[in-house]
Amino acid sequence: MKHEKHEHEGHSHAKHHEMMMEDFKKRFMVSVILTVPILILSPLIQDFFGFELAFPGDRYVLFGLSAVVYFYGGWPFLKGMRDELKKKLPGMMTLIALAITVAFFYSAAVTFGLSGKTFYWELATLIDIMLIGHYIEMRSVLGASRALEELIKLMPTEAHLVTPEGVKDVPVSELKKGDVVLVKPGEKIPSDGIVVGGETSVNEAMLTGESKPVYRKPGDGVIGGSINLEGAIKVRIEKTGKDTYLMQVVELVRQAQETRSKTQDLANRAAFYLTLIAITAGTVTLGTWLYIGKPFVFALERMVTVMVITCPHALGLAVPLVVSVSTSLSAKKGILIRNREAFERAKDVKVVVFDKTGTLTEGKFEVTEVIALDELGEEEILKYAAALESHSSHPIAQGIVEKAKELGLEPYEVSESKVLPGKGVQGVINGKEVLVVSPGFLKENDLWREDERVKEVLEQGKTVVFLVIDGKLVGALALADRIRPESREAVKRLHEMGIKAYMLTGDNAKVAKWVAEELGLDGFFAEVLPHQKSEKIVELQKQGLVVAMVGDGINDAPALIQADVGIAIGAGTDVAIESADIILVKNDPRDVITGVHLAKATYRKMVQNLAWATGYNTFAIPLAAGVLYSYGILLSPALGALLMSMSTVIVAINARFLKV
Repeated sequence: MKHEKHEHEGHSHAKHHEMMMEDFKKRFMVSVILTVPILILSPLIQDFFGFELAFPGDRYVLFGLSAVVYFYGGWPFLKGMRDELKKKLPGMMTLIALAITVAFFYSAAVTFGLSGKTFYWELATLIDIMLIGHYIEMRSVLGASRALEELIKLMPTEAHLVTPEGVKDVPVSELKKGDVVLVKPGEKIPSDGIVVGGETSVNEAMLTGESKPVYRKPGDGVIGGSINLEGAIKVRIEKTGKDTYLMQVVELVRQAQETRSKTQDLANRAAFYLTLIAITAGTVTLGTWLYIGKPFVFALERMVTVMVITCPHALGLAVPLVVSVSTSLSAKKGILIRNREAFERAKDVKVVVFDKTGTLTEGKFEVTEVIALDELGEEEILKYAAALESHSSHPIAQGIVEKAKELGLEPYEVSESKVLPGKGVQGVINGKEVLVVSPGFLKENDLWREDERVKEVLEQGKTVVFLVIDGKLVGALALADRIRPESREAVKRLHEMGIKAYMLTGDNAKVAKWVAEELGLDGFFAEVLPHQKSEKIVELQKQGLVVAMVGDGINDAPALIQADVGIAIGAGTDVAIESADIILVKNDPRDVITGVHLAKATYRKMVQNLAWATGYNTFAIPLAAGVLYSYGILLSPALGALLMSMSTVIVAINARFLKV
């Protein structure tokens, strides 16, 4: 039931975002349909296009249509203003709500007898543009909340429960502490527990970041969600629901999502200052004209004109348009932008922390050395080993077979092959008993012997397996997780940009040290458990550094969310992808650099657009207020609206010129 509760919470969180996005879309569609007759019935539009459409009660029809647009289309902004004012953080919502409210109620007063001009069409188009702007924005970030859902999906839904009557399939949610379950090869372990029967190798890479499968025998612990590779095992359940390792990772992701700082974006900051300017300028305008002795109606119209003009249509599009263009542009380069805030943060990145397995490395084992310990040559050693391993799905076996293929070697025929769980594989080749086994097997059977070359590769943290023929040790094969060729260039280019590169891994310190030295990294954190990964990010952040995290596994999810910018390698898990701000589709670490350049270029465009969107206020507000009235110059609402339109066009064109 606990499992289902978490699933429900993750699902409802994503649904909430989708419903909000659909709500904006629906309100936009209704408002646009109603805007058409509002435009046709507006005297200003009729004068501008030189036509006339009048009928008895037309002004009340105009009022009615505008009232629907104001209350229905404008509701998200009115509600948003209430929320912003509660937090004492007036921003974009407050500015929009202020402008549409002043425009609507002033226009309503004019409709019902006050002397002046109505602002209905400005009100309607402003609401339309703000609704589509917010829809674009929400669509670009939708998905961040799906991370929890994706984590839940990793758990199997059924388990083979061992009962006195035999084995029966039950939902995982019904498992209790002390239950014993059967886990067959290739299946996921249903919950955290202890092996009580059988032995096997378990792939925990997606959970812990440990690239090498781990040997598990009776008495050893296993993690729910990890994959049983070889033999059937019986597991006694120790933890269920929220107490399991994976659910604790889920909780870390949830906490990180909730506590991530909600930095106000650029447009909100601009809106905050414009709100202050609008209220101040409007009040000063009203007071000044009344002080001079002008009629209240004249002073009021000037005040309303100032306050409507202060909220430019372009401001609502300045950021969403850049985001939209940037998202499209980056997608062509194999970089998917998911979080708008990442644009602002990524431009200041000082440290990039890479996960090792699957990010800097390929997550695949590669034979790096073949060591002859007898008269048998290196190629022969590889042919024997590849023959034995050819039917295994074990990552080490696949690495050996791949190396033989690469060198064009034809493996021998093998018979009587069998797996020695956690120790190796055994078979008969050319009438000889052949084994490919671990160092532990050699020591248990008194076959171990010291060799400097073997000692060196073991010190580098490489995985070493040994070839034994008819009881005699004849060779060794060293394997390591293959470093991506692109990783070296990525680190080099980051250094050229003045950005440090670190590595974070669940692997042992020897492996981490070898990879770090190979790539010239600035530092590394090894043997780090998933819940500690986010702690390491916090350590760097406490030094005042803006940190980007690049990862691909479930174990990276909390760190991806904790980082200022989370970057997921595209072939990684859905969880990593859903937790990230930026996704690298092509699995190329060099795209991190492209992503940072893109963030800087996007930020520049945002600043330019906000300057265009708000810049005209420097002369439009004084003109609307009437500072040049004595010279016969007074900015009419129509001219103010034209200036608004021009700034909107400029912002749209400028966004299209974004390049990386």
